Amino acid sequence: MTEFNSRSRPPPPPLTAAITLDAFRAFHPNLSLSQKYLKMFYIGDLAPDEPSQDNGKKRELVEDFQRLRATAETMGLFRASASFFSLYLGHIILLEVLAWGLLAFFGTGWVPTVLVTIILATSQAQAGWLQHDFGHLSVFRSSRWNHLLHKFIIGHLKGASGSWWNHRHFQHHAKPNVFRKDPDVNMLHVFVLGRTQPVEYGVKKMKILPYNQQHKYFFLIGPPLLIPVYFHMQIISTMFKRRDWVDLAWSVTYYIRYFLTYTPFYGLLGAMALIFVVRVIESHWFVWVTQMNHIPMDIDHEKHKDWTTMQLEATCNVDQSFFNDWFSGHLNFQIEHHLFPTMPRHNYHKISSLVKSLCSKHGLDYQSKPLITACVDVVR
Repeated sequence: MTEFNSRSRPPPPPLTAAITLDAFRAFHPNLSLSQKYLKMFYIGDLAPDEPSQDNGKKRELVEDFQRLRATAETMGLFRASASFFSLYLGHIILLEVLAWGLLAFFGTGWVPTVLVTIILATSQAQAGWLQHDFGHLSVFRSSRWNHLLHKFIIGHLKGASGSWWNHRHFQHHAKPNVFRKDPDVNMLHVFVLGRTQPVEYGVKKMKILPYNQQHKYFFLIGPPLLIPVYFHMQIISTMFKRRDWVDLAWSVTYYIRYFLTYTPFYGLLGAMALIFVVRVIESHWFVWVTQMNHIPMDIDHEKHKDWTTMQLEATCNVDQSFFNDWFSGHLNFQIEHHLFPTMPRHNYHKISSLVKSLCSKHGLDYQSKPLITACVDVVR
């Protein structure tokens, strides 16, 4: 796999260590095509007595999960609804048009400006959930079309980078809540997470910040600054370091469109201030939705668990409602999403009862919480 990666464009650190049967199947909707390219690297199977990280995994659970996936495929749960995703994209574009219309007809007073800020933040957050669908190859049967629409949405509608997102997010899915493998739990010494990391910091006397107060300064550093500061700097740096001129071009089209639209109303500095405030609001939205499913769960070093156990121990759900579905981009079904990353999100509720049955049979904790409780648990 490492040799295969090296033949393509210069890759980030490979995910090959995370590839097992279930993980590989989860990320590749066209399994036969993937296997076609992998045949040249097949040497043989390990003998039963050879050392393997799979030896400690629960064989019955692994087999039951594979049967569950086969059932989902038979039920057609990996087929996307064109109308769902078309309407979803349409409502994002409608929000963009509405924001411009408010300023065109009512001017730049405080009330229209506040409304426009909220509308644009909503549009950006919802575009974030939609690019997530295309990034996971869960909309079109063709990977090429998924990648193209992904770049359009994350690049032209949001000003970010598809390649940056893919690399970062797929690491998260391959090893959720695993230190040094999941970038989402790399807190750059700003926060300490889980039960083991605070102990390790204490033993090493690494008191870089007052971690006993992190539940307080989280509100000042985490939600408001992740997207407008940290992600923004990381995205730009990544595109230039990797010479990803395609993603850079897509990103530039977003900023050209944005400043052509809003500079006539607010001037250059005013338009810059507007987008910064929009990003701060979007960042709050993004942080709470993405962290409420993972931060309260088990966070530790690599334990080489089977795919299903690893995802369930690192992930929890938020109770379903129409608002929760829309607000979180269906990431309130985070368990189902992590087990089946390429499944279209509008089908998560159809598989959830079967996932619960699997968890009950094997003693896995299927957690689902009210929205407010899930948010409080992040800092509890």
